[in-house]
Amino acid sequence: MPNIDQLSARAIADGVRNGVWSATEVAQAQLDATVARDQGVNAFLEITYDLALKTAAETDRLRAAGAKLGPLAGVPVAFKDNLNMVGSHTTCGSRMLQYFDSPYTATCVQRLIDAGATPLGKTNMDEFAFGSSTESSHFGPTHNPWETNHVPGGSSGGSAAAVAAGEATVALGSDTGGSIRQPASFCGVVGLKPTYGAVSRYGVVAFGSSLDQVGPMARSVEDVALVMNALTGAGKDPRDTTSQDVPVDFLEHLEDPIEGRRVGVVPAMMEAEGLSPEMRHAMYEARCALEDQGAELVEVDLPSLAAAISAYYVIGPCEAFSNLARFDGVRYGYQEPGCATLAEQTSLSRAHGFGAEAKRRQLLGAYLLASGVYDEYYMPALEARTLITEDYRAAFEQCDVLLMPVVPRTAFWHGEMSNPTDMYLSDLFTISSNIAGNGSISVPLGLGRDTKMPISAQLQAAPFRDRTLLTFARALERARGTAGWVAPAFGGREGRLS
Repeated sequence: MPNIDQLSARAIADGVRNGVWSATEVAQAQLDATVARDQGVNAFLEITYDLALKTAAETDRLRAAGAKLGPLAGVPVAFKDNLNMVGSHTTCGSRMLQYFDSPYTATCVQRLIDAGATPLGKTNMDEFAFGSSTESSHFGPTHNPWETNHVPGGSSGGSAAAVAAGEATVALGSDTGGSIRQPASFCGVVGLKPTYGAVSRYGVVAFGSSLDQVGPMARSVEDVALVMNALTGAGKDPRDTTSQDVPVDFLEHLEDPIEGRRVGVVPAMMEAEGLSPEMRHAMYEARCALEDQGAELVEVDLPSLAAAISAYYVIGPCEAFSNLARFDGVRYGYQEPGCATLAEQTSLSRAHGFGAEAKRRQLLGAYLLASGVYDEYYMPALEARTLITEDYRAAFEQCDVLLMPVVPRTAFWHGEMSNPTDMYLSDLFTISSNIAGNGSISVPLGLGRDTKMPISAQLQAAPFRDRTLLTFARALERARGTAGWVAPAFGGREGRLS
């Protein structure tokens, strides 16, 4: 069969269904590539070798029996390590859960397996999803496949790097403030954060329950649409009260023209502090690419967007403090040995089980929820959230999608951002979508003209207009010619220069 990284998810599934190759052949080819390539990337925390081959063999058995195969038949998929999957550990990149066996399988994982996907294993991440570089993992940093001395982004850096290096055809990540889109941009892959509620969060270890959303990463918009069909096709998940029915086929209008449709641009964003000249140039090219296909550009305003980071770093830590209180070293997780009392055991287990960033965010959340502080910070953050959501509603009355940067710059060097505040500001353009709950996607544009590193544009759409989002993303992808590219060091081709 061809090199595994040259095949799309659709091509693999069609090949398995038509007997061009077996699911076992695909699984073995991918496992071989993953093991060989990951030595220089550290995208995977656990490769579920036996589970992958067992699942692939079952797919082959079903085909031999004449059964109808799912839309992802034989497609190798990787899962971020905060998604539970029976037969694997779920560590969240933390010492706290280093030996934790998944007791059940997350709905998003199960739906892909039910669609015929082959589970490759679990990918590296910033500890408990707290970060934007995948440097805070207890198990060591992940490296960007385009330049391994650069970060892949985070917190879903392992998932993005695995796809970019050809170690997985598609991967799932989670996005609380940009954790799918930012690493997708840094690694040159497509990354979708669906509308909040479109994908079930049952079985996902929570960071911020009102902000988290699971979504796919792939080397093309078409593969992202294929995965979204599998994630949402079974309808609402009764085990997740925020889950909603999404009765659409994400492939149906993928190739529709965008002529006459409106793309909103926010002039203030292009003047944001820290936005690199290279990124400004790339955004200009993205605008031209959409205009050349007949889209009309309109200027819109998001006046409350300046409050997004402040609101996020109140709401996020407060919800993280609540969600991580369960890790006490008693029921599960790291347990400090030799303690004389329960209080000592709980205190030391948390002190030694969590890393620095996890402690920082929990302490911040504890302070913000304290009596006398709550009214001063938490309530105004919720008010800012309402204003931001209303700004988006007004903007989407004027346009079909919004076009904006994903990140202020391309991937930075390992160790370059030692100041936590600088790291937080790398989510400047992504956080607002989580606050408002609307869908957004990162689409590769090629390589930056200065850094020669992947560079992307972000598109956002109104809630539950994710299919529209994919139509515009596909139009941008067509114009830039980035579908299917893989980091050159891992056998891919050079991307186009922005």
